[in-house]
Amino acid sequence: MLDVKNIFFKYHKDIIINNVSFHANQGEHISIIGESGSGKSTLLKLIYGEMDLQDGEIFWKDSPILGPKHNLIVGYDFMKYVAQEFDLEPFISVEDNIGRHLSRLLDNRQGRINELLDVVELKDYAKTKVQYLSGGQKQRVALARALAKKPEIVLLDEPFSHIDNFKKQSLRRSVFTYLKTQNITCIVATHDKEDALPFANKIVVLHEGKVIANETPQALYKNPKTPLIASFFEEYSILLTSELLLNKNDKEVIVYSHQLKKVRSSRLKVTVINSFFKGSYYLIEAELNSRKIFFNHPCSIKKGSVVSLKYVS
Repeated sequence: MLDVKNIFFKYHKDIIINNVSFHANQGEHISIIGESGSGKSTLLKLIYGEMDLQDGEIFWKDSPILGPKHNLIVGYDFMKYVAQEFDLEPFISVEDNIGRHLSRLLDNRQGRINELLDVVELKDYAKTKVQYLSGGQKQRVALARALAKKPEIVLLDEPFSHIDNFKKQSLRRSVFTYLKTQNITCIVATHDKEDALPFANKIVVLHEGKVIANETPQALYKNPKTPLIASFFEEYSILLTSELLLNKNDKEVIVYSHQLKKVRSSRLKVTVINSFFKGSYYLIEAELNSRKIFFNHPCSIKKGSVVSLKYVS
């Protein structure tokens, strides 16, 4: 299990990680989300031991994770880290890049390489030299290489950021399902809700280096405590409880776009500004008392139309 206990790190005068704590059991998937600059990548580097903590502790089981002041070689055999820079060997093939991390004495070594090629969906490129791959394909080689020796824990920094949407959905299912079946703990820093919602046991939200939420995906999605958290999942609006007819108080409520429905008549009337085609629905941008309101609708609505909305929880 991973224990991150009250860790602190600053660069010059800038505090990057401020009193961060969380816990991950063996085989769990933890997603770290937050804006750019919130400290996600730095947190992964501290967990890996690439940088020295200035306060706090990190443990994997009973082993403290220490930085370069304590270790001549960064990292630990039981942990692998896939950064946004891949550090591959460009002049050898995909399968050789993976095989370099496996003993030549390993029984069924080629079978293990083929298994990993299947996981990252690169079997057709096994003999291709890495220099001829796209950025997304290189990212997949880096993932396979990290998994070669079956680590106990993997740290993934935006693991599918270079991969196009044609391949991304099936690939994340393949990789995250493989990690679950192998009981490998996974810590993922991501901007993409699809890396987190279907797979994470917990989502840790960082803001300005601090943990502002640590919940299951279901709890975080159903009750986003801040606009920052809601924005990770869907388009949203901020309305007053009195506008939603929930009560007479003027308390602000975060409402997802799918929770507002166009109806024939209601007290909540908005003026349509724009309609955006989203495939199975249109996202409608409207205005209420100089505030932007978003709701979903089966078809586009003419700009300037005044429509009535109902809140559906």
